[in-house]
Amino acid sequence: MRKILLTGFEPFGGESINPSWEAVLKVQEPEGIQIFRKQIPVEFETCLPTAEEAIREFQPDCVLCVGMAGGRDAVTPERIAINLDDARIPDNAGQKPCDKPILPDGPAAYFTTLPAKRIVEEIEKSGIRARLSYTAGTFVCSDTSTERAEARSGLPDF
Repeated sequence: MRKILLTGFEPFGGESINPSWEAVLKVQEPEGIQIFRKQIPVEFETCLPTAEEAIREFQPDCVLCVGMAGGRDAVTPERIAINLDDARIPDNAGQKPCDKPILPDGPAAYFTTLPAKRIVEEIEKSGIRARLSYTAGTFVCSDTSTERAEARSGLPDF
């Protein structure tokens, strides 16, 4: 049986819910796939360790981190996580980094290992608006990249 870890974020910025977590909770398990879920804190310092802990605990075959981009009118799978924290607003711990590399010795960006274009096509086939996003932005989403987790802690490439 294949195992997938889905992550979504806790509320932030004064909101009472985060649609990313609500979406993760609604995913149904297809036959032959076991889904694990983990809510991630919207905190630069603790989001990646929380994701890494869930990866070690569940040993998934695939990790899909779900985030929220306010104002978008479609589901937007992302191809690239930028190695940069540059916050417009403080995270839930009050941190607001500016132009700070996430991994000082890491590359400028990390590409997803998932077939992002195909995912967009499949979402659209189901009648949901979707388009490709080329960046996870510079708030907390990029910090949870599995490629970055692999670089930091020796976890396998998903």
